[in-house]
Amino acid sequence: QVQLVESGGGLVQAGGSLRLSCAVSANLFRLYTMGWYRQAPGKERELVASITSGGNRNYADSVKGRFTISRDNAKNTVYLQMNSLKPEDTAVYYCNFQLKYWGQGTQVTVSS
Repeated sequence: QVQLVESGGGLVQAGGSLRLSCAVSANLFRLYTMGWYRQAPGKERELVASITSGGNRNYADSVKGRFTISRDNAKNTVYLQMNSLKPEDTAVYYCNFQLKYWGQGTQVTVSS
């Protein structure tokens, strides 16, 4: 059974940084695109960043230049480095595997 476990969320002041991690218990992790999504209260879940098996990255316009997605295939883990955080980045952040499996989410709160 595939499991995804996110960690690294928390409360930070505007301008600060956080690093999220998502550990995936799945075979062939290295072959699949991984994504980070977020959902703010009253809003739909949106894609924040994704990384392909070959390392190609894609970002939402709202986070370009501030967030960096990376992966460590030896550890079956994907990361999201978030810098220059803004209050509008406040949301529950989820990682996704195969567009089918989701983690439990980790709360990120950015205070102004």
